Amino acid sequence: MNKLSLKEYIRPDLELSEGENNLLLHSCCAPCAGEIMEAVAAANIKTTVYFYNPNIHPLEEYEIRKEENKRFCEKLGFDFIDADYDKDNWFQRVKGLENEPERGKRCTVCFDMRFERSALYAHENNFNYFATTLGISRWKDMNQINDSGKRAAERYKDVSYWDFNWRKDGGSSRMIEISKREKFYQQEYCGCVYSLRDTNRWRRENNRDRIIRGVKFYS
Repeated sequence: MNKLSLKEYIRPDLELSEGENNLLLHSCCAPCAGEIMEAVAAANIKTTVYFYNPNIHPLEEYEIRKEENKRFCEKLGFDFIDADYDKDNWFQRVKGLENEPERGKRCTVCFDMRFERSALYAHENNFNYFATTLGISRWKDMNQINDSGKRAAERYKDVSYWDFNWRKDGGSSRMIEISKREKFYQQEYCGCVYSLRDTNRWRRENNRDRIIRGVKFYS
């Protein structure tokens, strides 16, 4: 029996520092958010999900991911903030980095942009802590993500970045379990037009079909 699986895992009592109990959680998608949302809910940490991801391309894909995340928020009783889809700003920020690889400079700029807006929202709405769901994915560089989060928080004296390691103790595996249980939409690329391009390029080179958006769900 796997003691780290959903059925057997005993969740620890998570705590924010200094007696705080109000968290702004930047979320990239429902699959990444599921385990984290259940963990903070079990710890009775009052959590608001902040969906700010102007990198996601195209708009139809953005709406699918947003609605899946919103659906799970409604199930858990979490507040959900639908932030602007200012894709033109995102394209301007990453201009000149179109051919950077995954985990490269373009990703750093992308994280910085999303976390800067998250930290600003936290500052303006009395959240002393913010975190992100991005780090639970093994496809991402956790240090790269955490560095961006900390840089964003340093802009404000009243905001801190919570860099809890959500992957540890089977977190990434439970993320998949929850995704299957909830039948979340299963996106097949990170999100931006360049990751879609590069993923499809890899698929062509390996004799695999191109991505068909909006049709694949966990089962």
